[in-house]
Amino acid sequence: MQKTQALRAEVAALHAAAMQARQAGNDERAGQLWATVLELDANDGMALISLGKRAFRHGDLERALAAFQRLVAAHPGNTQGWINLALTRQGLRDEAGEQAAIDSALRTDPSDLIALILRANLLERQGKRHKAASVYGAAANVAPPLEALEPGLRDAVLHARQYRDQYDGDFGSFLDRFLDTRYRDLAGEDLQRFRESVDIMVGRKRRYDSQSMLYHYPGLVPTPSFPRAQFPWLDAIEADTAAIRAEFLKVLEGDAGFTPYLTYAPDMPHQQFAELNNSPRWSAFHLIAEGKPVSGNAQQCPETMRLLAGAPQPNQPGRTPCAMFSLLAPKTRIPPHVGVSNVRLVTHLPLIVPEHCGFRVGNEQRGWVPGQAFVFDDTIEHEAWNDSDQLRVVLIFDIWHPHLSPPERAMITALAEGIGRFRDNPGEFAL
Repeated sequence: MQKTQALRAEVAALHAAAMQARQAGNDERAGQLWATVLELDANDGMALISLGKRAFRHGDLERALAAFQRLVAAHPGNTQGWINLALTRQGLRDEAGEQAAIDSALRTDPSDLIALILRANLLERQGKRHKAASVYGAAANVAPPLEALEPGLRDAVLHARQYRDQYDGDFGSFLDRFLDTRYRDLAGEDLQRFRESVDIMVGRKRRYDSQSMLYHYPGLVPTPSFPRAQFPWLDAIEADTAAIRAEFLKVLEGDAGFTPYLTYAPDMPHQQFAELNNSPRWSAFHLIAEGKPVSGNAQQCPETMRLLAGAPQPNQPGRTPCAMFSLLAPKTRIPPHVGVSNVRLVTHLPLIVPEHCGFRVGNEQRGWVPGQAFVFDDTIEHEAWNDSDQLRVVLIFDIWHPHLSPPERAMITALAEGIGRFRDNPGEFAL
């Protein structure tokens, strides 16, 4: 014990001396002192990062690489160590190693500004424009005010904003050209709301009244839940609740095809969903996903699929329609959140509802009643809970917002097609 305490005291004294030498401008002496620290403690994080930075400043990238590799091996949760390793790999023109180090940095802290900028910069150099714009946007969102940043980082954040702005401008111009023939086909129709929706999406105008996460359609009155009488087609679905529940129970008995409702990658920000990410406590059995029936799942529920076909399902290639059995495990709460777009509403058909379960959208709170469907706007903040000791199950599917005209729906479908064409991947951009 005395030997350990003496060693710690000696290392602490060397730390202080090395930092004092560095502040005095005696870089060589500081390097010698840090090297002595490593002789006493081979995994000393401050010594490894200091020697790595010193080697980097002097252009000795191989020595810097060795120091930073030792650092992250001994301290894998050190975000700054991974960032320094990424910069060193960049200097050595090792893109694969650079990417791996950036990925590790963001796994330790998904919101780290420098790591996000490094990822976006690498994607930009690789010519991956769509992904670079997305990550530059994320960096700009987490960045503090410019005046709070040091000059070098301030320039990087400015570049992130400018890159994203340029991308949005190009995106808007492309969609204007792509949609022009559709506008001419619908000449005389009132598409002002649709035009404004595109302007908002590509950053040409601001939105003020909606929390839609990705695609906002102006002029749709924010309505937490809608009168049941507006949806007479729900009568047939409600009347066959028993058959839908029976199909679900058969699927549940097979215990296959269920996936976590949320599947964020470990290097993506989880916000309030960290506890439920990749968790079976909130799971789903998808019947329709990204606009298409899910092979192997939909075939097991023919009656449910037949009934869903009678709903006004939204047509957004690569995104909608969607339908699933949503399972909420006992003692599980879904935190407040909002949906991606107000052009479609969400329908709940409760199937299995124990006591002490509830749902809130906006200021409206309600319980689920088996067989009684309701429709709500999920771009308004909502949450759900199951405080019981049993499973809660709801059939969830989306429908067109009833206040969209047929021409507007046609243009929204065309917009989804345009987004897919622009990105060369119909399912990559979620409306």
